[in-house]
Amino acid sequence: MPQTNRPETKRPDTPPPETPRQAVDEAITSRRSIRGFLDVPVPDATVRDLLALASRAPSGSNIQPWKAHAVTGAALRRLTDDLAAAHSAGEAEARDYHYYPVNWRSPYLERRRKVGWQLYGLTGVPRGDHAAAARQRGRNFVFFGAPVGLVFTIDRDMELGSWLDYGMFLQTLMIAARGRGLDTCPQAAIASYPGIVRRHLGIPDSEMVVCGMALGVADPAEPANALVSEREPVEAFTRFHDA
Repeated sequence: MPQTNRPETKRPDTPPPETPRQAVDEAITSRRSIRGFLDVPVPDATVRDLLALASRAPSGSNIQPWKAHAVTGAALRRLTDDLAAAHSAGEAEARDYHYYPVNWRSPYLERRRKVGWQLYGLTGVPRGDHAAAARQRGRNFVFFGAPVGLVFTIDRDMELGSWLDYGMFLQTLMIAARGRGLDTCPQAAIASYPGIVRRHLGIPDSEMVVCGMALGVADPAEPANALVSEREPVEAFTRFHDA
């Protein structure tokens, strides 16, 4: 039979190609704070690529106030050993800034308590078991077993606008990681020990320790990774003005 130029018919079960919108939406909605990672290395080139993408985040007058430290291998083990030891001993350091409100109030207190109890429920921490809760919190200080620990700093003379810029940088980094099948956990807890972090990473006193971030491949067997925190509906935090 003579050949025709009819276009090839796709199989009915062939999924349609992913659109840019679907890819972006998936990266955003699949981002979660992962609290357990597999022992799978992340290539240095990938870390560099992610940080380069994150640097495309907007900043006022393009001042780019972010500074990053990528910690792996023996350097990460030394840092986490000291952080974990300080936490276990109940040691405390003065943070460079207040992350949470000094005085908690509704609705923020209820939201914090709810997600906390959800996490403890998944990880088997009973109410009132302060030792078990402390052990769970302590996993922050080993970056939840991630192969890459990121630490972020900012110059002390930067103002609030630069902190807004920093949030956009961090979110861009986390979304870019999802695009490569990687997961993250942004960690304010790392800033609880700025002295230890400074000593290990050579950070000058002129810079504030903003936070840490675990980066790696999520462990599907980690119970804490089943946590999907709730979000308020748009109507709860938005007023629409049209007249």
